[in-house]
Amino acid sequence: MNNDTRNGLESCIHIYCGDGKGKTSAAIGLAVRAAGRGKKILFARFLKHDDSGEVEALRRIPGICLKPCRKSFGFFYQMTKEQKQEAREYYTSLFHDVWEEAAENGFDMLVLDEIMAACRYGLVPEDDVTDRLKRRPGTLEVVMTGREPSRRMTDLADYVSEIRKVKHPFDRGIGAREGIEY
Repeated sequence: MNNDTRNGLESCIHIYCGDGKGKTSAAIGLAVRAAGRGKKILFARFLKHDDSGEVEALRRIPGICLKPCRKSFGFFYQMTKEQKQEAREYYTSLFHDVWEEAAENGFDMLVLDEIMAACRYGLVPEDDVTDRLKRRPGTLEVVMTGREPSRRMTDLADYVSEIRKVKHPFDRGIGAREGIEY
């Protein structure tokens, strides 16, 4: 692994996973902390449209560059074969673009929100992700979120935090609420 150090610290790989609410919120919290210390963060979202409260807030924080998710394909299980292929091309391209941008433009942190689901559904090749993680610049902290990361991903990570659902309003039929879930 190419892991140069800066200030005596190696960069690390973080995973926030599990079936509980708060994976993206944890990644946002870490990005805000890093921005507060003058770090430069690239935040990319997969499988999510940009109609969410955190998007506008992230755009306003100096040091955080939000890469918009310009296309929405809906839920994976509802996609047609053609939509899945289009989504595969789009998300794979998005992954490669943000990785190159982070590596070439001196970002300190790259957040890949919902990359685990994108890999699990075959919309971003996991081999591409793991290969880049192994060869990442030593100064690039990488944060990934999503349910059910593969063993390969968790083995590569330095931090793995599982957020477990104990109880959720959805279980009682309460849908997503603006400002809370999105």
